[in-house]
Amino acid sequence: MATDGSRPVTARLEVLTVPSGDRVLDILPVLQRMLDGDGPALLPVPADDDREIRRLTDALQPGQPIDAGIGLVVATSGTTGTPKGAQLTAGALRAGGDATHRALGGTASWLLALPAHHIAGMQVLLRSVLSGTVPTVVDVSDGFDPAELPTAIAAMPGPRRYASMVPTQLVKCLDRPEALDALASLDAILLGGAATPAPVLRRARQSGVHVVRTYGMSETCGGCVYDGVPLDGVRVRVDDDSRVWLGGRTLASGYRGMPDHPAFAEPGWFRTDDAGIVDDGVLHIVGRLDEAISSGGLTVVPQVVEAVLVEHPAVREAAVVGLPDDRLGHRVTAVVVAAGPDSPDLAELRAFVSDALGAAAAPRELHVVDALPLRGPGKVDRRGLTARFS
Repeated sequence: MATDGSRPVTARLEVLTVPSGDRVLDILPVLQRMLDGDGPALLPVPADDDREIRRLTDALQPGQPIDAGIGLVVATSGTTGTPKGAQLTAGALRAGGDATHRALGGTASWLLALPAHHIAGMQVLLRSVLSGTVPTVVDVSDGFDPAELPTAIAAMPGPRRYASMVPTQLVKCLDRPEALDALASLDAILLGGAATPAPVLRRARQSGVHVVRTYGMSETCGGCVYDGVPLDGVRVRVDDDSRVWLGGRTLASGYRGMPDHPAFAEPGWFRTDDAGIVDDGVLHIVGRLDEAISSGGLTVVPQVVEAVLVEHPAVREAAVVGLPDDRLGHRVTAVVVAAGPDSPDLAELRAFVSDALGAAAAPRELHVVDALPLRGPGKVDRRGLTARFS
C-alpha cells in the first residue's frame, strides 16, 4: 500500500477502453506509463462491444482495490464462460517483450492484426512501445481480410518487421498468393492461440513465410515458448501425468480476487490444463487434459485426431468433440471445413484416422460446416459445437 504523506492510498483497477482500427494507437502513451510503473492497473476491454464490457467488468470488478505492482489484468478466454483475470506486473510484461525480441533477432516494427484487448494483440502494442516504434494496424473489428495485408505490410518501416497471428488467419492467407508474398517479406510471424495444423505450417513455410509457433496464455504474458523452446527467463516442466507447468519471469501474480486458485498453488509455477512431452529440450503439446473424450472406456485426445484429419486432402480445418452416447458414453464426432466443393465422406475419414490412430479414435459422426466457431483470438469453441450438435 502506498501513501501520499498523510493517509494510505490504495491502488485500484481502472478500465482501459481499447479502440479498434488505427484509434488503438491512442492508448500507446497509457501503456508506456504502465510499463514505466507510472500509472494505474489497467483492465483492457473492447471499446465497441458493450456486452463484452459488461461481462468483463462484472467478473473483474474495476474500481476495487488491487495489489500494488500490477500493471494489467488480462481476461482469460473463459472456457467455463466466466473469465478469470490474470494479474500481470509491468516487470513480467517487460521481461516477455524483451525476451521475444532477443529470440527473434532484435527489436522491430510490428503488425497488429489481432484484437488488442486480448493478450496476443496487447503484446503487439507493448512490444512496439518497448521497441520505440508505432505498430501498423489491420482493422479486424469486422473480421480478418487477407487482402489488406499487402498494403499494410508494405507500409511497415524496417529494418526488421514482425507480426503476430492466429492459425485461422494464416489458413485464410494460404489461397491468396499476394497475402502470402507479403507475409514472406516479414522477418518473423508469431503464430499462437491454438494449435497450427501441420499442412498449414508446411504450406506457409514452403511459401517462404518465417513462422514461429508460440505457446503460452494470459497467465504467462502470452506466448513464452517459441517452437518448443522456452524464452529467456521462462521455465517448463512436465509431470508424470503429462501435465505442463510454466514458470519464470513472465508468470502472472495469480488471478484477480482468487488468491487460493489451485493453478497458482505452487509458488513460482502455473499449472496448465495442457498435456505435453519434452523431447531433447523441446516441448510438444499433445492436447488439453480437460478436453479428452472418454468413448467406450478409452480416452481420445481431440487434438491428436484433428492433426490426422487435416492431413486428409478433403479437409481444410477440423475440430473433434465428444457427443453424449447411450452405449459409448461419448462418441467421437468430427466437425470439418471442406477443402473443396465436395464434402468429405465419413467412412473415408474413419478409415483414414483408424489407419493412423486405431479404431477407437475414428470419428463416428461427421458434420461439415462453412467455418469453425471461435472464442477468443483463434481458439475453437468446442462447447459451442457440442451444444450445437448434441
